[in-house]
Amino acid sequence: MEIKYHTAEKLNDPTGILVGDRYEYILNIEVDEEDELYSEHGLGVKLILAVDENGSRIAQYQLYEQVTNKFLDFGLEEDEEEMLKEYCMEHLPE
Repeated sequence: MEIKYHTAEKLNDPTGILVGDRYEYILNIEVDEEDELYSEHGLGVKLILAVDENGSRIAQYQLYEQVTNKFLDFGLEEDEEEMLKEYCMEHLPE
C-alpha cells in the first residue's frame, strides 16, 4: 500500500466532550493489482485520528472507491493501520 496524497483538517468539538484533538484525513492510496483491496476505480481512506496526552489512535476509518464514492466492506490489517497512523502523525495539520 502506498499513500499518494492526502488532505487533512483539525475537527472542532463545540461541546468540549472529547478529550484531546481529532483530525480528519482523506487519503488516496494505491495497492497492487494482486491485493484483495485493489479496485480499478481507485481507493481512498477516510480516517479520524484521535490525539491526546496518552498518544494517538485511529478512532475510525472507512475504505471507499474514489470514482464511485462507494464505501467498501473491508478492514485493513494491523500493520496497514499502524502505517496509516504513523503517516497521519507525520502530517498533522497546523
